[in-house]
Amino acid sequence: MKRLITLLLTAITTTVLTGCANTELVSDIDPQVDISQIRSVHVVKFEKDNRGIEKLIANSLNGRGIQATASPTKPQQPVQAIVEYRDKWMWDLTMYMLELNIDFRDPETNYKFATGRSYRTSLARKSPEEMVDEVLSDIFNKGVSK
Repeated sequence: MKRLITLLLTAITTTVLTGCANTELVSDIDPQVDISQIRSVHVVKFEKDNRGIEKLIANSLNGRGIQATASPTKPQQPVQAIVEYRDKWMWDLTMYMLELNIDFRDPETNYKFATGRSYRTSLARKSPEEMVDEVLSDIFNKGVSK
């Protein structure tokens, strides 16, 4: 009986902890758009963000060889794409980024041609830099595998 109780408690604990460690990484790209040809973008700061995520996105894009600027307003120079994002944060002993959505839009028509999302609960959390890189890598990898 003692062994059955131990087994049952282990199963319940595993189920609960596994449920808390959810992750989701998805992206979608218009097959008509060759995202690998984008060489200049502007990242528009999400109004509610006070953590500088727009700079992390711009830095990651610059590291990929894409000229990226960031500000709260539209770009001052012509660019091939506008990048918008939304971050969502949660508290679990410390603040952590729960979700990050990144969208690429045509600067003239506002058409969203690429989007990516990372969702990570507390036990699967990553740093904001890692989540930015994760979403952008997924977007650009899918753009290559057309």
